[in-house]
Amino acid sequence: MAQRTVVKIATPKLQREGGGFLVRRVIGGVVPRCDPFLMLDHIGPTEHKPGEALGAPDHPHRGFETVTYVIDGGVKHQDSAGNKGVLKAGWVQWMTAGSGVVHSEMPTDDLLKNGGKQEGFQLWVNLPSKNKMMEPRYQEVPAETIPSVKTPDGNVIVKVIAGESLGAKSTIETLIPIMFLDIHLKAESQFSQTIPESCNGFVYVWRGAGFVGHNLLPAHMGQIGVLGETGSEVLLKAGTQDCHVLLVCGQPINEPVVQYGPFVMNTQAEIDQAIEDYRAGKLGEIPGKEDRFRQTEAAQAMQKKNSSAT
Repeated sequence: MAQRTVVKIATPKLQREGGGFLVRRVIGGVVPRCDPFLMLDHIGPTEHKPGEALGAPDHPHRGFETVTYVIDGGVKHQDSAGNKGVLKAGWVQWMTAGSGVVHSEMPTDDLLKNGGKQEGFQLWVNLPSKNKMMEPRYQEVPAETIPSVKTPDGNVIVKVIAGESLGAKSTIETLIPIMFLDIHLKAESQFSQTIPESCNGFVYVWRGAGFVGHNLLPAHMGQIGVLGETGSEVLLKAGTQDCHVLLVCGQPINEPVVQYGPFVMNTQAEIDQAIEDYRAGKLGEIPGKEDRFRQTEAAQAMQKKNSSAT
């Protein structure tokens, strides 16, 4: 079986997004794009004191999908189409924005009131031109319904968010072929995953340290390894400590990409139309917008106050 090497190791810098929460921009920063993936943010890990937790108040999307995967803490979401809910630790939300929604992602009431750890990921997946103006849809998956499988020796656990691994298939339907695996390797263990020859992909070490690709390049927490273009098997190996890795790959779309913030289309004219539609209120709005922005300002002030006190 042809083996994929890692052609680049990169380390994203910490930056602030949304209401001011800390992220490592894995894709969309040190690695500009990895067709069909536009962005991957690693949110946190951050330990919040009471009143400090931040989110992303009302903002629009059109022309792509957002995938939110919560590790710790929680996210209270709602949108202009009337959808709302709470994502808990281990949950995944696969939102196809399509023709457009206004979306809000805020900390849960418990996290805001009592503080606690916040960590997770948001992946942006591009849509082919034929799907960019489709009706928005949600796939919200509780932790207990995400397949989690072990190797026979029990040294590797794979959560199958999208695609297939070790005979387990994801419950999430994707519009193009995508694999999204969260892989936990115990110290000194290794794991090989078959991937489609035609896909682009990357590995991201989000906890611990290890070696990625068949050339076994070293990578530690917060580093991405970009996969080469050929090969159908990816090798991962933990070092002297446990290693948690996201393995993400997808069928490239190979279409022009024009992006303006949260709008991702194929032409500048389509971007101009998206901006016009948003300003005209055609993407809708969510009741209580002012309250969410006031909550964000209060959390920012609390973080500043606590920071100056130390």
